[in-house]
Amino acid sequence: MYITAGVPRILIVDDDRSIRRTLEKFLVGEGFDVATAQDAPGAITALDRSPELVLLDLGLPGGSGFDVLSALGSRVRPPTVVVVTARDDMQSTVKAIQLGAYEYLVKPVDIDRLREVVRRALASRDAHAALVALPGEDHARGDILGKSAAIRDVWKQIGAVSTTRAPVLVTGESGTGKELVARAIHQASADREQPFVAVNCTALAPGVLESELFGHVKGAFTGAIGDRPGRFELAGRGTLFLDEIAEIPVELQATLLRVLQERTFERVGDARPIALEARVIAATHRDLAASVARGAFREDLYYRLRVVEIALPALRERPGDVPILVEGLLAKVSRDLGKAIRYVTPTALARLAAYSWPGNVRELENTLTRAVVLAKTDVLDETLLPLGATSRPAADADAEGALSTLRELERKHVARVLVHTEWNKRRACAILDISRPTLDRKIEEYGLRRDSDPREPGPT
Repeated sequence: MYITAGVPRILIVDDDRSIRRTLEKFLVGEGFDVATAQDAPGAITALDRSPELVLLDLGLPGGSGFDVLSALGSRVRPPTVVVVTARDDMQSTVKAIQLGAYEYLVKPVDIDRLREVVRRALASRDAHAALVALPGEDHARGDILGKSAAIRDVWKQIGAVSTTRAPVLVTGESGTGKELVARAIHQASADREQPFVAVNCTALAPGVLESELFGHVKGAFTGAIGDRPGRFELAGRGTLFLDEIAEIPVELQATLLRVLQERTFERVGDARPIALEARVIAATHRDLAASVARGAFREDLYYRLRVVEIALPALRERPGDVPILVEGLLAKVSRDLGKAIRYVTPTALARLAAYSWPGNVRELENTLTRAVVLAKTDVLDETLLPLGATSRPAADADAEGALSTLRELERKHVARVLVHTEWNKRRACAILDISRPTLDRKIEEYGLRRDSDPREPGPT
């Protein structure tokens, strides 16, 4: 039980006794007052002792960590919650952040990282109002695949902004998945049953863009033979996604700014105002700040759209996500084409990981689609991957893989997957499609260590 007055109180909730004891010993050593709970009912009861911080597992007996998060909703000043879980997926991350979690850490957690997060969470609690737990629902898992820190941050941002109707600007190179982020925000919101309306601002001629956005009435211009609602109106209380917002004409930017400020608009040829109810999400692959500096984009509109900005990383900046993307995209492509690729050779995967992907995830999906179409068997090998010359340095990319022995290719691939999963053997087994005993045997056979570099040769 809590025993020390004036010392931050921390509640550890985990069904694993060894984890509870390890965390308790560490946090007591850090000077905190610590209590523990092993299940959801026990955690909810322990909340009555008013801890400042909760380290919360999601998989619990008698309920789940989400039940504990939901139970915080009725409290005047709920504790700050740091999720510490083995669940490493977008759906759980988004839902936890929606329900008010301050941070989401994936087991096994580095102890220095945990120390930093605990200190930062308690400092933030002193400096800011407590987070409010909001109800949320599971939504279908999206296609924002990866496990890199950058992608996990995107998941957290989606969870945070989806509980509000603030405008969002999604930035990133072409092919990074900006529309997927917009759809994920919509699906995670309370208005997910409302329409999601997407407008590609580059696909419409400047002369018709205003009519497409705001609609028109009969006789407003030549060819307007009847009333027509625009995309703003069709979106209702849902989401309006303006893709490539940098391409709209300067004269229309003023109109768009007024609509966002006043939350009303008119159809072309009609003076009657219509309330804007939709959330607006804009996206661009351009540097909007540079466009503002050149006078090509209004500064006031830029800041109006950029209430929250989600910046997507280029695929070359997260090469460790390539195996996960390959797995997920191959499943999607195979399903769409009615074919099944069940195995990717180590050489093929090494080539995919080596390529720098100037077209990002879209280029990877197109490459895999071509490979599935041309594949004669259920194996995807390097002959199906004419990727060109744009790749990372050979020392990092295994570009020499085709000249290596099969044993060396397997050693490098197993080592790379272990590094990517931070030596989480369960996840590594899933990616490699092998059993735990087989993985342990290969680790011993190849002399792999947690601090080993997959590029360095193992013992012979």
